[in-house]
Formats: sequence, structure tokens, C-alpha cells
Amino acid sequence: MSMITASLWVRRGAAAAFPAKYEVNEKELARISRLAKLQLEDAKDDLSEAQNGHPERDSGRDSSDDDEVEEEDVKMTTSNGDADNDLKEYDLDTYDDEQIPQEGQVLDMFGSLAYHKSNADDPYITMQGNDEEDEEREDLQVLPTDNMVVAAKVEDEVAHLEVYVYEDEADNLYVHHDYPLPAIPLCVEWLDLPVGKGTPEASSSGNYVAVGTLDPDIELWDLDMIDSMYPNAILGQGSLEEDSSKANLDTEHKKKKKRKKSKKVNDNYHVDAVLSLAANRLNRKLLASASADKTVKLWDLTTQQCAKSFSYHTDKVCSIAWHPEEATVLLSGSYDRTVVAADLSLMEAVIGRWGVESDVETVTWDPHDPNYFYVTTENGMIHYLDKRTAPLSPENTKPVWTLQAHNASVSAFEINPMIPGFLVTGSTDKEVKLWNVQPNGPSMVVSRNLGVGKVFTTRFAPDKEVAFRLAVAGSKGAMQIWDTSTNPAVRNAFVGRVGPTSLADEGKERVVGVDEDSSDDEDEGGVEPGGDAVQVDDGWESMDEV
Repeated sequence: MSMITASLWVRRGAAAAFPAKYEVNEKELARISRLAKLQLEDAKDDLSEAQNGHPERDSGRDSSDDDEVEEEDVKMTTSNGDADNDLKEYDLDTYDDEQIPQEGQVLDMFGSLAYHKSNADDPYITMQGNDEEDEEREDLQVLPTDNMVVAAKVEDEVAHLEVYVYEDEADNLYVHHDYPLPAIPLCVEWLDLPVGKGTPEASSSGNYVAVGTLDPDIELWDLDMIDSMYPNAILGQGSLEEDSSKANLDTEHKKKKKRKKSKKVNDNYHVDAVLSLAANRLNRKLLASASADKTVKLWDLTTQQCAKSFSYHTDKVCSIAWHPEEATVLLSGSYDRTVVAADLSLMEAVIGRWGVESDVETVTWDPHDPNYFYVTTENGMIHYLDKRTAPLSPENTKPVWTLQAHNASVSAFEINPMIPGFLVTGSTDKEVKLWNVQPNGPSMVVSRNLGVGKVFTTRFAPDKEVAFRLAVAGSKGAMQIWDTSTNPAVRNAFVGRVGPTSLADEGKERVVGVDEDSSDDEDEGGVEPGGDAVQVDDGWESMDEV
């Protein structure tokens, strides 16, 4: 099985030109030792529970068998001892030991040849460069014109984050590095605030990603650090357990573990899967999270503690989004078939509640007019709603317009941040559709099957130079970057809304992907036999040709 469940773009210039390599000092070693110890304790507990009630495998063993084994061991020990005494005079234990020469010592058997620990100390070596290190450093370089694309991936039941580098001018997408994850990832969010390194300064910036998984903890990773095995910080009970381990509070640690197993909802951490994350761009230290435990939590990234917890939904909260202009207003959608706008600075946080016909999939503010927001649902619908006209009850909701976008769930949705009225929807029907929203309503521009299987994530690039680039991924585990400006219908619809630098030259339609060696069938997440993940001539429909 291979699939990509979530993705994000990192804007140009945000990533370090040369990512640092993970190094373990005493402080870091102590931290990862505590984390490893906690994981080991949990694994032992799980193993003990699994073995509970089962008889010991050796319980039926005959005592006479043990006596025979002991006699054989005694005979073997005696014979080995005799052989050791016979060979002792030859000192075979040190026969192969290499005699290491001292610094500057002349080796007699080679005349005047001298030994030096480092080539830098040898006067006859004048070229001191390390070609291998230079080549590796060059391979890891991220140019100012490159974008990072982060994908939450599951491959052969192993969960990890894959970090790609996209070179637009070279039509190249490749895996740069990756990070291991403890469980299937469900959501990712980019952070520009350094975390896990004490209280950051107001002017400091970083390149981090927050990851929500089937586990209730949120992991924060530094994208400019390669070869990392553990996250820079954890938001949730895992962080509290680490602090407990650090303070040697064994009793308290056991209590916390019991609470975790009981999954009792509380104000300090999630107790079920984290389904959505949203970083506050107006107040960088705030991160919101939504969970299957029916709560929305607000995290302070400087302290890595939960600041507030809210329970205004009656079912799983699957999607959240901060208002682009009002720093305290958060939009949330739930399986209880309601959407809530809440001002988290107020005691009574809910300021509006709207209803929809089925389970909510995504909620998104309109960045070009923040009075409005979009809701997509499991039934394939898109609702366009006005924040200023909240109904008295969810049943009385009156959207500005609705659209039957797909015949299956609208599992992926985004608004182009650079091009007004340019929407993308992705569905479990495997189709990706581009829409043009005008004052009289939306109209479809292009419908495409990009060969990624069921579509789980669609994300527009965040920079104006690549505003038409669209990252698409899904149940086949393949990431595709589609330059939508190479489609004639898209060019005709949006050419008047962007500068010329965003448009590609006219020619063959362009889709860039990573080569995947897979012969699995579609149900296992692989490319179908004879299929091509970057094929652009099949399975698409343009309004210019309809």
C-alpha cells in the first residue's frame, strides 16, 4: 500500500540554501534517550498485554531435558579449556592486531615513508579538498528559485514525511530528504516560527512543519535539518510524558498513561487522531488543531503547551481555518454537519453556526474576500457562505450559491492565493477539476484524471512566479505537479487576472512527477499495469472542447 494523504508547498526563499545535518550533542542525546525510553516502555506494556493469559512456552519442558543440556555444557567447557591451554603459547588472540604507528613515525620497512593521521599534516599533499563532501553539499543545495513540497506518505505500512524539491525551470521534482513518523499522517501545516529551541525572538524565522497523525500527539519537524530521527518538539501528552521522564516522576507518568488509555477528553491535549492543523499567520506563535475527540485546541508554540480547548462540536472536527484578517476568528467544520465561526478571545466563542446536507470535508476562507467562506462535503457539494449572515439555527442556512462539483466526496479543495476566482477540487472519484468563480457563479474550466488514484490533496504554489503550479496526490502515492497555465482553457479564463511572469510558454501541457517503481495494482496504491502517472492525454475534459 502506498498513498499520500496531505501535502503543502514551502514558498521560495524560506528554506535554507544548505540544510544542516543532524548532530547529536549531550543535550540532544539526553532528549532522544528520554523519548526512546518512553517508546520502549509503551512497547513493553503492549507486549505484556498481548502475552497476558498465555502459558509460558517453556512451562511444559521436562526437567530431565534440562539435566542433559547441563551435562553437555560441562563437557563442551572442559574440552574447550584443554584446547585453549595448548594454543596459549602462540598468543593467537593478538595475532591479527594491527600495530598502529605514532604520529610522524617513520615506517622502517618502507624506508623514509612517514605516517600522518590527517592529510592536512602531510607536507607532500597540497590539494586538501574533499570532493565527496563538496559533491554531497551541492546535491543538497536548495536554490532561491526552488520550492519545497512536503508530502505525508504511507508506503508499505511505513509512515513518513517526504520533502521534495521542485525546480520549475528544469521541470524536475525529486525527493530531497524524509522523516519517520509514528503513525499514519492525516494533515500537515507549515510554520515559519522556530520551535524546540527556547523562546524565539519576534524577528526570527524558520522552516518547520507540524504533522497530525492517527496518534493524538502533534509533531514539529525542522525542514532545514536532514537525517533527523525524532521531532524538534511534540504538542500533546507525549511532551508531558517527556517532561515527566526528565523529572523522574514515575508515578505521575503512570497516571498519565492510564488517562491516555481511557481516552478521556481534557483541556491539555488531544486523546484521538488529529485531523486538521492551522497556523495563525497574524500571530505566529499560535497553532490550532482539530481532532476526532470532538475538540479544537489552541497551542502556544513558544511554550509548546495547550492554551485553550473548545468543545462546540458534537462529532469529529475534520477541518479548521484561521480568518485571513481577524487574528482571533477560527472556522471549523465537523461530521456533525455544521460549520462554526468562533472568536477564540471570547468566553462564548461561537459567533455563527451554519448547517450543510452531509459530513463536512473542508472549510476555507476566501482570501480575496474574507467575508465569505467555502465548505465542501462528503456528498460532492460546495457551499459558498457569507460570514455576516449567520442563521438563527443551522437548519435555516442560506448559502450564496451551491455547486454539485463531484458525484463523490470533495476530499481536496483550495483557492489560488494569487489568482482571484481560481478554484481546484479533488475527489475520491479520481477527478481533479478547475473552476472559474465569477459574480454570477462558478463554471468548470477543466476536468482531469492525473493518474494519482483517489485524490486526497490539491495545493496551489504560494509564489506569483509559479502561481499556476498545482500539486496533486492521492491513493497511489504519487506526487504530480501540474502547470495549469499550459492548458488552453485555463489560459483563456485567467490570463487577464495575472502578470505575464506566471504564464508558461504555449506548447504541450506539462505535468511533472517523481519516477515511481511500482507494479502494484490500484487497490494496493500502485500505478495500474500499462498506466503512466504523468500521462496528460487521457481522461480529461476542457470546457474549450465541450
